[in-house]
Amino acid sequence: MTAKNFTIETLKPLVDLARDRSVEVYIALNSLLKPEDLDHTLSIIDQLERIIRPDALIVQDLALAALARQADFSGQLHLSTLANVGFPSALSPLHNSLGIHRVVIPRELSIDEIKQMATACPPELGLEVFIHGALCYAVSGRCYWSSFLGGKSGLRGRCVQPCRRMFTQGSHRERFFACRDLSLDVLVKVLRPIEKIRAWKIEGRKKGPHYVYYTVSAYRMLRDEGSDAKIRRAAVKLLERALGRPGTHYYFLPQRPRNPIDLNVRTGSGMLIGSTHGPARHPYVKLREALFREDFIRIGFEDQAWHHRIRINRSVPSGGKFYLKPKAGKRPPKGTPVFLTDRQEPALGEMIHRLENKMRLPLSALPQKSTVKARLPRPVKKRPKPMESRVHTTLVIEKPPSNTGIWLFSGTLTKLPNRLFNALWFWLPPVIWPQTEETIKRRIQKTIARGGYRFVLNAPWQTTLFPSVKGLNLWAGPFCNLANPLSVQTIVDLGFNGAIVSPELDETACLNLPRNSPLPLGIVVSGNWPLCLSRIVSDQLEIDRAFISPRRETAWIVQHDDTYWMYPNWRIDLTSHRRSLLRAGYTLMIHMIDPPPPGIEIKKRPGLWNWSTGLQ
Repeated sequence: MTAKNFTIETLKPLVDLARDRSVEVYIALNSLLKPEDLDHTLSIIDQLERIIRPDALIVQDLALAALARQADFSGQLHLSTLANVGFPSALSPLHNSLGIHRVVIPRELSIDEIKQMATACPPELGLEVFIHGALCYAVSGRCYWSSFLGGKSGLRGRCVQPCRRMFTQGSHRERFFACRDLSLDVLVKVLRPIEKIRAWKIEGRKKGPHYVYYTVSAYRMLRDEGSDAKIRRAAVKLLERALGRPGTHYYFLPQRPRNPIDLNVRTGSGMLIGSTHGPARHPYVKLREALFREDFIRIGFEDQAWHHRIRINRSVPSGGKFYLKPKAGKRPPKGTPVFLTDRQEPALGEMIHRLENKMRLPLSALPQKSTVKARLPRPVKKRPKPMESRVHTTLVIEKPPSNTGIWLFSGTLTKLPNRLFNALWFWLPPVIWPQTEETIKRRIQKTIARGGYRFVLNAPWQTTLFPSVKGLNLWAGPFCNLANPLSVQTIVDLGFNGAIVSPELDETACLNLPRNSPLPLGIVVSGNWPLCLSRIVSDQLEIDRAFISPRRETAWIVQHDDTYWMYPNWRIDLTSHRRSLLRAGYTLMIHMIDPPPPGIEIKKRPGLWNWSTGLQ
């Protein structure tokens, strides 16, 4: 959202240029859609189809599948990694039920897990695999950290990257959640024989031409001439100079997994070109690397008071001194690292200039401004009576109230007497990895065999974990990130009986959504909601123990099965708006119960999340 985005007028000549060079173009409409976004999004797709005709749209919100059909979009639909399709059987309904042609799978998967996904992939579907670029600490589509703390939703392209900050636990102050970049480099050769992989994905949001050219050139060399040792070394050298962060293979090799959080390795982007010397008023950098005119350098890290970027207006040779002119309050202490973050070498600039000369002129005006309106589903005719449900990670109540929920974690079933199974709601984990898919299937089968029939699924494709959905009461959970009537309509055909909306929504979106919802709706009105879920944790951060953010916010991490959940020490609390929610049409009020570890105090805060401030 903070990028300098394309307009239809400027995009047209670029797409024509790409087509002249046999390059496919995919448009990322990769955002969570509120009800009021639907008409505008349909208008964009309509214009893209009539004027641009891109080869594919990259989407996370299931409403985009319906909007693409309404606009008679002729290209493909690619499901973003934010949709969190992370286990093999999840792939089976995506093409026939949702019209998806390609799935971008999670960055966390090993090569063995990628092969499992490829083996399970239906004939009409292809896979896209990340091979290089930034790593989030959290599982994609399962991070609410930026949104919860400040209303800037990662699912809407506004993440402020709180994971890159310094945190304190006890006497240790470190970047406990800052990951190195993914870089498979020479290991990409093992992906080539996997037929179902249609594309290698290089992350590049807001990256400059230098990064794009260096990374694409390197991986093209590794793809086409990787058997030559000299070519491999040259490609790796290009990646080292692409101005990203230090790289890691992450979990790609299951026999040699690498935690991408290494507190001994800096995780700022860019190439380290020196550190500051001299007096505070007149600091300088003795350069390890030559600087060109129009380069950008960064002084320090983004969460430091003296952090700032400088555009270089003259060339400086390697070994030379570059004097800084810091503003008051931005004077870096001696030894502050300085990074080259973007550049455009003369040869690269000339290459871009030649391409620009081949471009046709941008459109002066749009032909036929789009005025289409989204066709919304009919609202559900009969809503059930309002219900309250308290959802527990561990059930310690001998006689729980009706509609009580419990997470289907390890050990859940062994602690429950048979008489409770037909009275409880069983919540499936929001993240299921290939290695745990069969385990979850067995838990579901045991639950049904003992009388359980009410389930909350936290990804729409978790229906594939059930031998049959006949006779079951299935609700889409809050981690499905459903935020508009068309996304709810899309899951009707998957067999759902109700849906719990995204807890990120603001007041306007929450109260408008039920008007056109084809299913009964629920909402999380109180309780512990995680900032994010992750497959990793720093070796030097203790779980079940408080840590503190730079703004003195306290949080902790708890492990549920093979996923780490991070919680803040204050709860969601929309209970004062319960009456408004009932009038709007909500029938299921959810209270999340996950007690903090001993010694962590829950603060009394408003807990409205985005209700009053608005989801941005």
